[in-house]
Amino acid sequence: MIVLLMEKVPVSLRGEVTRWMIELKPGVFAGNLSAMVRDKLWDHICSKTGSGAATMLHSAANEQGYTVRMHGATSRKIRSFDGLALVTIPNKKATESY
Repeated sequence: MIVLLMEKVPVSLRGEVTRWMIELKPGVFAGNLSAMVRDKLWDHICSKTGSGAATMLHSAANEQGYTVRMHGATSRKIRSFDGLALVTIPNKKATESY
């Protein structure tokens, strides 16, 4: 199973992705693709996002059972803690300078 989230990408790219996956709501896709098709689709998405962003979650043979890929300027970041992928939201106060 693959879940794909796209933010601020061209509408034409969303249309292309609907050839392989179902669009549940704008920018949210789900599907079941082979690893080769998934990787080629991810490469295509990364080359066409422009100033947008994409996040892909797919099944994997690891402790969590899935892997997360991110491309572009997303509001969340993936951090590895003891081998587990966790989502972090950057603290705006920590990045502000006084």
